[in-house]
Amino acid sequence: MSSWWSSPFRSLRRWVSGAPAPGTTTSSTSSSDSGVPPELLRKVRQIEIRTRRLVAETLAGQYHSAFKGQGMDFDEVREYQPGDEVRTIDWNVTARMNHPFVKKFREERELTVMLVVDLSGSGRFGSGQQSKRALMAELAAVLAFSAIRNQDKVGLLLFTETVEKFVPPAKGRRHVLRVVRDVLFFRPGFPGTNTNGALDFLSKVLPHRAVVILISDFLGETNPGRAAVHAHLKRKVLHSETLGRLSQNTLNQVGRRHDVIALQVGDPRELTLPEVGRLLLQDAETGEVVEINTSDARRREAFETRARKAQKELDRLFRGARVDHLKILTPAAGVPEDAYMPELVAFFEGRQKRRRR
Repeated sequence: MSSWWSSPFRSLRRWVSGAPAPGTTTSSTSSSDSGVPPELLRKVRQIEIRTRRLVAETLAGQYHSAFKGQGMDFDEVREYQPGDEVRTIDWNVTARMNHPFVKKFREERELTVMLVVDLSGSGRFGSGQQSKRALMAELAAVLAFSAIRNQDKVGLLLFTETVEKFVPPAKGRRHVLRVVRDVLFFRPGFPGTNTNGALDFLSKVLPHRAVVILISDFLGETNPGRAAVHAHLKRKVLHSETLGRLSQNTLNQVGRRHDVIALQVGDPRELTLPEVGRLLLQDAETGEVVEINTSDARRREAFETRARKAQKELDRLFRGARVDHLKILTPAAGVPEDAYMPELVAFFEGRQKRRRR
């Protein structure tokens, strides 16, 4: 190992690769009667309290308006009023009553919301107070509690380079708490990413139309070959350009049957490099180590250029598949953890406006 590899950088490498953070100790903890460690239950409860408040105060109306129901059900008839659509006149009732009546319909609201969450190794990264995976879990919790508030079903699919866990859609608070717990604490068996495979699996197990919310950083490779990995690392690029990225064909196939939404969770350090000298970092998905001289302005500029290019390609992919897409960054130190809420509300309001067109 090079002589400049100091103690802080060794700690950084352990942190990036998912090992215990500096200064922390691991110890066995007693479990509750249900077999779930008490600190896990406390964390899930904290998430529940915070996200239920956010949903009740901020997001409830926008969520209800942003998603279409399964169809329109007949509700009742009422007397015609000026401005009513002529096509809604019920001619049979009108003939019996000798003055016009119109049909009223209500939207069939019960939806199935599938949370498809990426648990690949890159989600462990976070340069501020929250990792990407923690932010993904909170977003999943906000959406899950919004769904049950509207009497919708919620399901969960966790994936890496394979499907790690599938939880069929269901209703109720206990079910949502299980979903939140799994997103927070499920230990995946693999570090890589295969989003195409997860969406293909979902197409086979969902018999009816659903709202599919794909939560991922959209980084990482889909089972790349050794030559592809070597070429990738030779460029000394930390930002993964997703050598086997999402395919337009897969998104189109899923989008024809389901309402697909992409929530991209990123970190500011994936967009720019700090000028802190030489760094030795480990890719959380491939295990490969890359040495970067961040004092070189050309390296930093090349890194930012590739990051912008990868993001533009991803944006173009979602536009081509007509998938609504929102990117949210992990909060920096001193920024409230729920700072993403205005962005999420604006995103749902935008969907609502598009529905009216």
